[in-house]
Amino acid sequence: MIEVIGAGLPRTGTLSLKGALERLGFGPCFHMEELRAHPELVDRWLPDTPATREGWERVFAGYRSCADWPASFFWRPLAEAFPEAKVILTVRDPRSWYDSFRAMIRLRVATMAAVAPSPEELAFRTRFARIQPLLRRIAGETFCVGGFPYRMPSRKQATAAFERHAQAVADALPPDRLLVFDVREGWGPLCAFLGVAVPPAEPFPRLNELKARCRTGP
Repeated sequence: MIEVIGAGLPRTGTLSLKGALERLGFGPCFHMEELRAHPELVDRWLPDTPATREGWERVFAGYRSCADWPASFFWRPLAEAFPEAKVILTVRDPRSWYDSFRAMIRLRVATMAAVAPSPEELAFRTRFARIQPLLRRIAGETFCVGGFPYRMPSRKQATAAFERHAQAVADALPPDRLLVFDVREGWGPLCAFLGVAVPPAEPFPRLNELKARCRTGP
């Protein structure tokens, strides 16, 4: 059952949040990286996203939390399906977020075009391709543009979407259920919100997937 819902857009510290939640006992955390590590999970999202709690429980079977796309796009139906779950909206400066998001997408597109795939990689890409329409739909509805990822939203479009998304989440949820969280704040606000102790003498995870090899993208 999902106990924590990450509502932040990609490149807002979602991978760091995943690491933190898992350290605090709210794992495993479903993140886009789970689809890369376990491509069989793609089938849980097909042929369409669920309309009931039972359907979402099937998608997230074995997970206690979620963050990043595709999960975070569905923060509203997830919050309705799991009314006992808390919601964390990861945020950062919209201008630096756009630069990071654009760099991530460009790197993934370039990697897909430049790397001659092994048979294993080809099998992975074939399976992952099945979720690409959903990811393109998510990006299109978020940024109000078509042709993603080969047509990126402008800085103005993207930052407006970022701010629109953050406002929608804040307006929809009561303060006791929502934490607006910049991962640079570290353990304190997160642990207080979740009602758990701060891990002693342990730094907050600082994970940056852009530094890793990016082999897929929306």
